[in-house]
Amino acid sequence: MKLKYLFILVLSVGLLSSCKSKKQIVHSQPKKVYPKVEEKIIEKQVEEVPKEVKSKLFSSTEEYISFFKDAAIEEMKLYKIPASITLAQGILESTSGNSELTLRSNNHFGIKCHKGWEGEHTFHDDDEKGECFRVYKDPKASYRDHSLFLTSRSRYGKLFNFEQGDYVSWAKGLSEAGYATDRRYPAKLIGLIEKFNLHTYDTEVLGKEFMPIETLSNKSHLVEKGDTLYSISKKYGLTVDDIKKFNKLSSNDISIGQTLILIK
Repeated sequence: MKLKYLFILVLSVGLLSSCKSKKQIVHSQPKKVYPKVEEKIIEKQVEEVPKEVKSKLFSSTEEYISFFKDAAIEEMKLYKIPASITLAQGILESTSGNSELTLRSNNHFGIKCHKGWEGEHTFHDDDEKGECFRVYKDPKASYRDHSLFLTSRSRYGKLFNFEQGDYVSWAKGLSEAGYATDRRYPAKLIGLIEKFNLHTYDTEVLGKEFMPIETLSNKSHLVEKGDTLYSISKKYGLTVDDIKKFNKLSSNDISIGQTLILIK
């Protein structure tokens, strides 16, 4: 009988010891790195939250020029792009800083995402619906990216061979290189430069006065041998219909020595 009780006692102690051992194993396993993993995930999420894009409204083109002229001058000093061209493009592409795209993205030059862009972006209807455009945290960052954009693409390479400050050649060269699809793009840039005297910022950088060989301020073209309305329109960034309208022409016929009005 005593042996029976002794056997039961030993068996009970063994079972209790086994349960205690199992309990300890179960409690020791959860103590792994779960809290650390959670901290890393939270930290990454915080880093990926984009900062607010801060844009600025302008009451006039003159105010826009006053705000960005120093940035344009700095870009000319560093990258040899005429300050007049940079400002004129900024005015035209951003509607003096107040276009819907510019207010939403600080994109003052209508630069699309293109291959390789890793920054923030937004979608906007342009030549096609829902095109991808670059977004900048600061308006002046758009001016720096404009310089980098032009200097890093071979199709704009020939523009840097022009005499410094030759805004007429730059305006035409940008159009020929495909910066914009508007055929009047050169005329619009040149018109803005001469209306607001933006070329004075070029002379400030160069320390000398620069007079381009031909500008639209002359408002006329003397027809020479071989000229056609089409060739003249391409030369000045106009359309054939524009020239015909300015000169009240009923046909495309022109004659050598004829003076054509370019702007009216």
